Amino acid sequence: MHVPVWVWGATIAGFAAMFLFDFFSHVRKPHAPTMRESALWSVFYISLAAIFGAGLWMVWGHDHGVEYFAGFITEKSLSVDNLFVFAIIMAKFAVPRIYQQKALLIGIIMALVMRGIFIAIGAAAINEFSWVFYIFGLFLLYTAFKLAIESAQHKEQGADDFEPNALVKFAQRHLPVTDEFHEQKLIARENGKRVVTPLFLVVLTLGVTDLLFALDSIPAIYGLTQQPYIVFTTNAFALLGLLQLYFLLGGLLDRLVYLGFGLSLILAFIGVKLVMHAMVENTLPFLNNGQSLDWVPHISTVLSLSVIIGILVVTTVASLLKSRHDRRRDKPIDTTS
Repeated sequence: MHVPVWVWGATIAGFAAMFLFDFFSHVRKPHAPTMRESALWSVFYISLAAIFGAGLWMVWGHDHGVEYFAGFITEKSLSVDNLFVFAIIMAKFAVPRIYQQKALLIGIIMALVMRGIFIAIGAAAINEFSWVFYIFGLFLLYTAFKLAIESAQHKEQGADDFEPNALVKFAQRHLPVTDEFHEQKLIARENGKRVVTPLFLVVLTLGVTDLLFALDSIPAIYGLTQQPYIVFTTNAFALLGLLQLYFLLGGLLDRLVYLGFGLSLILAFIGVKLVMHAMVENTLPFLNNGQSLDWVPHISTVLSLSVIIGILVVTTVASLLKSRHDRRRDKPIDTTS
Protein backbone atom coordinates (compact mmCIF):
# COMPACT_ATOMS: atom_id res chain seq x y z
CA MET A 1 0.00 0.00 0.00
CA HIS A 2 1.75 3.14 -1.23
CA VAL A 3 0.80 6.24 0.75
CA PRO A 4 1.66 9.57 -0.92
CA VAL A 5 3.71 12.08 1.04
CA TRP A 6 0.84 14.56 1.09
CA VAL A 7 -1.40 11.96 2.77
CA TRP A 8 1.23 11.40 5.44
CA GLY A 9 1.52 15.16 5.92
CA ALA A 10 -2.23 15.66 6.13
CA THR A 11 -2.60 12.76 8.58
CA ILE A 12 0.13 14.03 10.91
CA ALA A 13 -1.30 17.56 10.72
CA GLY A 14 -4.76 16.19 11.53
CA PHE A 15 -3.54 14.39 14.63
CA ALA A 16 -1.55 17.44 15.72
CA ALA A 17 -4.72 19.53 15.39
CA MET A 18 -6.69 17.01 17.48
CA PHE A 19 -4.13 17.04 20.27
CA LEU A 20 -4.08 20.86 20.22
CA PHE A 21 -7.87 20.81 20.43
CA ASP A 22 -7.59 18.41 23.37
CA PHE A 23 -5.25 20.84 25.11
CA PHE A 24 -7.33 23.99 24.63
CA SER A 25 -10.70 22.33 25.30
CA HIS A 26 -9.77 20.12 28.26
CA VAL A 27 -6.36 20.88 29.71
CA ARG A 28 -5.88 24.65 29.52
CA LYS A 29 -8.42 25.24 32.30
CA PRO A 30 -7.61 22.93 35.25
CA HIS A 31 -10.57 20.80 36.27
CA ALA A 32 -11.47 17.27 37.27
CA PRO A 33 -13.53 15.77 34.39
CA THR A 34 -16.93 14.38 35.29
CA MET A 35 -17.92 10.83 34.36
CA ARG A 36 -20.36 12.18 31.76
CA GLU A 37 -17.75 14.45 30.16
CA SER A 38 -15.20 11.64 30.00
CA ALA A 39 -17.74 9.20 28.55
CA LEU A 40 -18.90 11.56 25.81
CA TRP A 41 -15.38 12.42 24.69
CA SER A 42 -14.27 8.78 24.83
CA VAL A 43 -17.16 7.81 22.57
CA PHE A 44 -16.30 10.71 20.26
CA TYR A 45 -12.65 9.69 19.82
CA ILE A 46 -13.44 5.99 19.39
CA SER A 47 -16.12 6.90 16.82
CA LEU A 48 -13.58 9.08 15.02
CA ALA A 49 -11.17 6.14 14.85
CA ALA A 50 -13.95 3.90 13.51
CA ILE A 51 -14.93 6.44 10.83
CA PHE A 52 -11.31 6.76 9.77
CA GLY A 53 -11.03 2.98 9.57
CA ALA A 54 -14.18 2.76 7.45
CA GLY A 55 -12.75 5.37 5.07
CA LEU A 56 -9.44 3.50 4.87
CA TRP A 57 -11.37 0.28 4.19
CA MET A 58 -13.24 1.88 1.26
CA VAL A 59 -10.13 3.52 -0.24
CA TRP A 60 -7.54 0.73 0.25
CA GLY A 61 -9.70 -2.36 0.35
CA HIS A 62 -10.91 -5.12 2.64
CA ASP A 63 -7.53 -6.54 3.70
CA HIS A 64 -6.08 -3.22 4.84
CA GLY A 65 -9.37 -2.31 6.49
CA VAL A 66 -9.33 -5.48 8.59
CA GLU A 67 -5.66 -4.89 9.43
CA TYR A 68 -6.51 -1.41 10.68
CA PHE A 69 -9.33 -2.52 12.98
CA ALA A 70 -7.35 -5.49 14.31
CA GLY A 71 -4.44 -3.14 15.03
CA PHE A 72 -6.60 -0.46 16.63
CA ILE A 73 -8.38 -2.91 18.96
CA THR A 74 -5.05 -4.42 20.00
CA GLU A 75 -3.35 -1.07 20.62
CA LYS A 76 -6.37 0.30 22.49
CA SER A 77 -6.44 -2.78 24.70
CA LEU A 78 -2.75 -2.43 25.51
CA SER A 79 -3.26 1.26 26.28
CA VAL A 80 -6.00 0.40 28.79
CA ASP A 81 -3.52 -1.84 30.60
CA ASN A 82 -1.12 1.11 30.68
CA LEU A 83 -3.68 3.15 32.60
CA PHE A 84 -2.99 1.01 35.68
CA VAL A 85 0.58 2.34 35.73
CA PHE A 86 -0.57 5.91 35.06
CA ALA A 87 -2.85 5.73 38.10
CA ILE A 88 0.03 4.47 40.26
CA ILE A 89 2.30 7.31 39.04
CA MET A 90 -0.35 9.91 39.87
CA ALA A 91 -0.78 8.42 43.35
CA LYS A 92 2.97 8.21 43.94
CA PHE A 93 3.47 11.92 43.26
CA ALA A 94 0.14 12.85 44.89
CA VAL A 95 -0.96 14.86 41.86
CA PRO A 96 -4.22 16.74 42.52
CA ARG A 97 -6.95 15.45 40.21
CA ILE A 98 -7.49 18.87 38.60
CA TYR A 99 -3.85 18.98 37.42
CA GLN A 100 -3.60 15.41 36.12
CA GLN A 101 -4.91 16.17 32.63
CA LYS A 102 -1.94 18.31 31.59
CA ALA A 103 0.64 15.76 32.73
CA LEU A 104 -1.21 12.95 31.00
CA LEU A 105 -1.64 14.81 27.72
CA ILE A 106 2.03 15.83 27.54
CA GLY A 107 3.02 12.25 28.36
CA ILE A 108 0.71 10.91 25.64
CA ILE A 109 2.14 13.32 23.05
CA MET A 110 5.67 12.26 24.02
CA ALA A 111 4.56 8.64 23.61
CA LEU A 112 3.23 9.29 20.10
CA VAL A 113 6.46 10.99 19.02
CA MET A 114 8.58 8.12 20.38
CA ARG A 115 6.32 5.52 18.80
CA GLY A 116 6.61 7.35 15.48
CA ILE A 117 10.38 6.96 15.68
CA PHE A 118 10.04 3.27 16.62
CA ILE A 119 7.62 2.71 13.73
CA ALA A 120 10.05 4.23 11.23
CA ILE A 121 12.94 2.13 12.60
CA GLY A 122 10.79 -1.01 12.58
CA ALA A 123 9.66 -0.43 8.98
CA ALA A 124 13.24 0.10 7.81
CA ALA A 125 14.43 -3.02 9.64
CA ILE A 126 11.62 -5.17 8.22
CA ASN A 127 12.26 -3.98 4.67
CA GLU A 128 15.97 -4.77 5.00
CA PHE A 129 15.97 -7.91 7.18
CA SER A 130 13.06 -10.37 7.19
CA TRP A 131 14.58 -12.18 10.20
CA VAL A 132 13.53 -9.21 12.36
CA PHE A 133 10.14 -10.94 12.58
CA TYR A 134 11.81 -13.71 14.59
CA ILE A 135 13.03 -11.13 17.13
CA PHE A 136 9.64 -9.40 17.31
CA GLY A 137 7.84 -12.71 17.72
CA LEU A 138 10.14 -14.13 20.41
CA PHE A 139 10.06 -10.83 22.31
CA LEU A 140 6.25 -10.86 22.33
CA LEU A 141 6.23 -14.46 23.54
CA TYR A 142 8.59 -13.51 26.37
CA THR A 143 6.44 -10.47 27.24
CA ALA A 144 3.29 -12.62 27.18
CA PHE A 145 4.87 -15.21 29.49
CA LYS A 146 6.06 -12.51 31.91
CA LEU A 147 2.64 -10.83 31.95
CA ALA A 148 0.88 -14.14 32.53
CA ILE A 149 3.15 -14.97 35.48
CA GLU A 150 2.55 -11.55 37.04
CA SER A 151 -1.21 -11.94 36.58
CA ALA A 152 -1.15 -15.45 38.09
CA GLN A 153 0.75 -14.18 41.12
CA HIS A 154 -1.77 -11.35 41.51
CA LYS A 155 0.96 -8.73 41.69
CA GLU A 156 -0.87 -5.53 42.57
CA GLN A 157 1.68 -2.76 42.63
CA GLY A 158 0.65 0.27 44.60
CA ALA A 159 2.04 3.77 44.94
CA ASP A 160 4.28 2.68 47.84
CA ASP A 161 5.83 -0.05 45.68
CA PHE A 162 6.47 2.18 42.66
CA GLU A 163 10.13 2.97 42.08
CA PRO A 164 10.98 6.04 39.92
CA ASN A 165 13.18 5.28 36.92
CA ALA A 166 16.85 6.26 36.70
CA LEU A 167 16.15 9.44 34.70
CA VAL A 168 13.67 10.71 37.30
CA LYS A 169 16.09 9.89 40.13
CA PHE A 170 18.82 11.82 38.29
CA ALA A 171 16.48 14.82 37.95
CA GLN A 172 15.57 14.64 41.64
CA ARG A 173 19.24 14.65 42.63
CA HIS A 174 20.57 17.31 40.26
CA LEU A 175 17.66 19.69 39.64
CA PRO A 176 16.16 22.19 42.11
CA VAL A 177 12.97 20.25 42.81
CA THR A 178 10.19 21.63 44.98
CA ASP A 179 7.60 19.57 46.82
CA GLU A 180 4.90 22.13 46.17
CA PHE A 181 2.59 22.14 43.15
CA HIS A 182 2.31 25.50 41.39
CA GLU A 183 -1.00 24.84 39.66
CA GLN A 184 -0.17 23.33 36.22
CA LYS A 185 3.31 24.80 35.93
CA LEU A 186 6.23 22.50 35.19
CA ILE A 187 8.78 25.14 36.20
CA ALA A 188 8.04 27.84 38.77
CA ARG A 189 9.75 30.45 40.94
CA GLU A 190 10.29 30.14 44.67
CA ASN A 191 12.14 32.86 46.57
CA GLY A 192 13.35 34.33 43.29
CA LYS A 193 14.81 31.03 42.02
CA ARG A 194 13.53 28.74 39.28
CA VAL A 195 12.48 25.34 40.56
CA VAL A 196 11.18 22.15 38.99
CA THR A 197 7.69 21.22 40.20
CA PRO A 198 6.46 17.69 40.96
CA LEU A 199 4.35 17.91 37.79
CA PHE A 200 7.60 18.09 35.76
CA LEU A 201 8.76 14.83 37.36
CA VAL A 202 5.39 13.23 36.61
CA VAL A 203 5.68 14.18 32.92
CA LEU A 204 9.23 12.80 32.84
CA THR A 205 8.08 9.55 34.47
CA LEU A 206 5.18 9.19 32.04
CA GLY A 207 7.47 9.79 29.06
CA VAL A 208 9.95 7.08 30.06
CA THR A 209 7.11 4.70 30.96
CA ASP A 210 5.48 5.23 27.56
CA LEU A 211 8.81 4.45 25.91
CA LEU A 212 8.83 1.06 27.66
CA PHE A 213 5.22 0.42 26.65
CA ALA A 214 6.16 1.00 23.00
CA LEU A 215 8.59 -1.93 23.16
CA ASP A 216 5.71 -4.41 23.10
CA SER A 217 2.99 -2.40 21.32
CA ILE A 218 5.02 -1.74 18.15
CA PRO A 219 6.05 -5.41 17.57
CA ALA A 220 2.43 -6.39 18.32
CA ILE A 221 0.99 -4.16 15.62
CA TYR A 222 3.65 -5.25 13.11
CA GLY A 223 2.37 -8.77 13.73
CA LEU A 224 -0.97 -7.69 12.25
CA THR A 225 0.17 -5.43 9.41
CA GLN A 226 3.42 -4.45 7.73
CA GLN A 227 2.02 -1.12 6.52
CA PRO A 228 3.72 1.78 8.41
CA TYR A 229 0.74 4.05 7.70
CA ILE A 230 -1.68 1.65 9.42
CA VAL A 231 0.80 1.09 12.26
CA PHE A 232 1.06 4.85 12.85
CA THR A 233 -2.64 5.67 12.60
CA THR A 234 -3.72 2.81 14.88
CA ASN A 235 -1.19 3.91 17.50
CA ALA A 236 -2.22 7.55 17.18
CA PHE A 237 -5.93 6.78 17.51
CA ALA A 238 -5.24 4.45 20.45
CA LEU A 239 -3.47 7.29 22.26
CA LEU A 240 -5.97 9.95 21.17
CA GLY A 241 -8.72 9.94 23.77
CA LEU A 242 -6.61 8.01 26.27
CA LEU A 243 -6.76 11.07 28.51
CA GLN A 244 -10.56 10.87 28.73
CA LEU A 245 -10.48 7.08 29.06
CA TYR A 246 -8.23 7.41 32.11
CA PHE A 247 -10.86 9.44 33.97
CA LEU A 248 -13.76 7.38 32.60
CA LEU A 249 -12.47 4.00 33.77
CA GLY A 250 -11.13 5.28 37.09
CA GLY A 251 -12.20 2.75 39.69
CA LEU A 252 -13.30 0.27 37.01
CA LEU A 253 -9.65 -0.63 36.37
CA ASP A 254 -9.53 -2.67 39.57
CA ARG A 255 -12.44 -4.77 38.32
CA LEU A 256 -10.62 -5.93 35.17
CA VAL A 257 -8.85 -8.66 37.13
CA TYR A 258 -8.30 -10.92 34.12
CA LEU A 259 -7.17 -8.22 31.69
CA GLY A 260 -3.53 -9.21 32.19
CA PHE A 261 -4.31 -12.81 31.22
CA GLY A 262 -6.23 -11.65 28.16
CA LEU A 263 -3.45 -9.37 26.97
CA SER A 264 -0.85 -12.08 27.55
CA LEU A 265 -2.90 -14.44 25.32
CA ILE A 266 -3.18 -11.77 22.62
CA LEU A 267 0.56 -11.02 22.71
CA ALA A 268 1.37 -14.75 22.63
CA PHE A 269 -0.96 -15.27 19.66
CA ILE A 270 0.60 -12.39 17.73
CA GLY A 271 4.07 -13.59 18.73
CA VAL A 272 3.37 -17.06 17.26
CA LYS A 273 1.97 -15.42 14.14
CA LEU A 274 5.14 -13.33 13.74
CA VAL A 275 7.40 -16.38 14.11
CA MET A 276 5.31 -18.28 11.57
CA HIS A 277 5.50 -15.35 9.17
CA ALA A 278 9.27 -15.21 9.64
CA MET A 279 9.49 -18.93 8.82
CA VAL A 280 7.60 -18.36 5.56
CA GLU A 281 9.88 -15.42 4.68
CA ASN A 282 12.94 -17.25 6.04
CA THR A 283 16.39 -16.18 4.84
CA LEU A 284 18.47 -17.56 7.71
CA PRO A 285 21.10 -19.87 6.15
CA PHE A 286 21.14 -22.29 9.11
CA LEU A 287 17.37 -22.88 8.84
CA ASN A 288 16.27 -24.93 5.82
CA ASN A 289 19.29 -23.60 3.90
CA GLY A 290 17.81 -20.10 3.89
CA GLN A 291 14.69 -21.25 2.03
CA SER A 292 11.07 -20.62 2.91
CA LEU A 293 9.30 -23.18 5.08
CA ASP A 294 6.25 -23.52 2.85
CA TRP A 295 4.51 -26.02 5.13
CA VAL A 296 3.90 -23.35 7.79
CA PRO A 297 0.18 -22.40 7.78
CA HIS A 298 -0.94 -18.82 7.19
CA ILE A 299 -2.99 -17.03 9.85
CA SER A 300 -5.29 -14.53 8.13
CA THR A 301 -5.93 -11.06 9.51
CA VAL A 302 -9.66 -11.86 9.74
CA LEU A 303 -8.86 -14.83 11.98
CA SER A 304 -6.50 -12.64 14.03
CA LEU A 305 -9.23 -10.02 14.51
CA SER A 306 -11.71 -12.70 15.59
CA VAL A 307 -9.26 -14.19 18.10
CA ILE A 308 -8.39 -10.77 19.57
CA ILE A 309 -12.04 -9.73 19.97
CA GLY A 310 -12.96 -13.14 21.39
CA ILE A 311 -10.20 -13.02 24.02
CA LEU A 312 -11.12 -9.48 25.07
CA VAL A 313 -14.83 -10.28 25.37
CA VAL A 314 -14.24 -13.44 27.41
CA THR A 315 -11.68 -11.86 29.77
CA THR A 316 -13.77 -8.70 30.27
CA VAL A 317 -16.98 -10.63 31.04
CA ALA A 318 -15.08 -13.04 33.32
CA SER A 319 -13.47 -10.09 35.13
CA LEU A 320 -16.78 -8.36 35.77
CA LEU A 321 -18.42 -11.59 36.94
CA LYS A 322 -15.58 -12.30 39.37
CA SER A 323 -15.63 -8.73 40.70
CA ARG A 324 -19.38 -8.99 41.19
CA HIS A 325 -18.98 -12.33 43.01
CA ASP A 326 -16.21 -10.92 45.25
CA ARG A 327 -18.32 -7.90 46.20
CA ARG A 328 -21.24 -10.13 47.16
CA ARG A 329 -18.95 -12.42 49.16
CA ASP A 330 -17.35 -9.53 51.05
CA LYS A 331 -20.66 -7.76 51.69
CA PRO A 332 -21.46 -7.93 55.42
CA ILE A 333 -24.49 -10.00 56.34
CA ASP A 334 -27.35 -8.08 57.97
CA THR A 335 -28.17 -9.91 61.26
CA THR A 336 -30.57 -7.28 62.62
CA SER A 337 -33.61 -8.60 60.77
